[in-house]
Amino acid sequence: MIGLTLGVLAMILVLSVMNGFQQEMRTRILGMVPHATISAEQPFADWKSVADKAAQQPHVLAAVPYTQLQGMLSQRGRMQPLLVDGVDPELEPKVSIIGDRMVQGQLDNLKAGEFGIIIGEITAHRFQLGMGDKVTIIVPEVTSAAGNITPRMRRFTVVGIFKVGAELDGSLSLINVADAAPLKGWEPGLVQSVRLAFDDLFKAPQYSRQVAGAIGAGYEAQDWTSTQGSLFQAMNMEKTMIGLLLLLIVAVAAFNIIATLIMVVADKKADIAILRTLGATPRQIMFVFMVQGTVIGVVGTFIGGVLGVIAALNVSRWISALERIVGHKIFGSDMYFISNLPSDLQLNDVMLICGAALCMSFLATLYPAWRASRTEPAEALRYD
Repeated sequence: MIGLTLGVLAMILVLSVMNGFQQEMRTRILGMVPHATISAEQPFADWKSVADKAAQQPHVLAAVPYTQLQGMLSQRGRMQPLLVDGVDPELEPKVSIIGDRMVQGQLDNLKAGEFGIIIGEITAHRFQLGMGDKVTIIVPEVTSAAGNITPRMRRFTVVGIFKVGAELDGSLSLINVADAAPLKGWEPGLVQSVRLAFDDLFKAPQYSRQVAGAIGAGYEAQDWTSTQGSLFQAMNMEKTMIGLLLLLIVAVAAFNIIATLIMVVADKKADIAILRTLGATPRQIMFVFMVQGTVIGVVGTFIGGVLGVIAALNVSRWISALERIVGHKIFGSDMYFISNLPSDLQLNDVMLICGAALCMSFLATLYPAWRASRTEPAEALRYD
């Protein structure tokens, strides 16, 4: 019973923590990257008309201008690859969490024509940058000559630093969408695409295709699964594999039930034989031991489920208290993207775990109970 309790407790707690990590990464990463974008062969001169048509479609929460560049950040002879998003600082909070993740400056500091840039905290630490520092953004440009690529460079001023607690802190930056056009070599006012936010981001592939089709021919949709989908698929696979491995703990506990009942049957052979001589049928004998094993399974699963739910709901608070007692951060923000231990208890996980434990416990009773029902009174009482 104790083994089954510990197995169910461990599975509920670990899977809840895995759910918490997935939820945190989903909120941080998918709160920054576009759910989907609508673009055409040529940049938009009038992006508002496209955004208005998109916003009228079902499940679309907002549609804002968006231009993305891939380039290099250069500072004091050091360089790193950087993804540069051109955004409208007034509209961006409708589709992004960046406004709530600023540690220095504000999103409104991205004024059109002033070439300001907001960088991540990791990038700021790596290059020792602060508010007001100058950086150079280098964007490759393909010229008319075949195979000839020339760099396009522009000086920007750091007007803000954000922290989302993910790898985006070291690879993403934001500028005003009006400043992105000259950096791309376009006419002022041109926008690469329209960024969309949906009410259900996991249906973004379906919704984005519907929006592109409703706007008209010549528009194409790209959703977040093409850029970040592999990350969350890997996390789901990891959760599944860890769940299967933890299920072995429950299997070991179920095996203990088999061993316990077999020993009980061997010890109670004489008593079983006496019951048989008094008229007990093999089915009744089998039922007795099935009930015994099932009671062990039910009680162990119930206690483990209750303790697992309590642990999953309070593990974040317990870890924080432990950090205060020892005076050391277990999940330091300088080493981990997430500075606490998140937990997201899901009813489906609890039901699946408890159901699996009960089924394995019941199956574990069948063989010992069958062995008991096969006891012959004459053989069992021969030497008694």
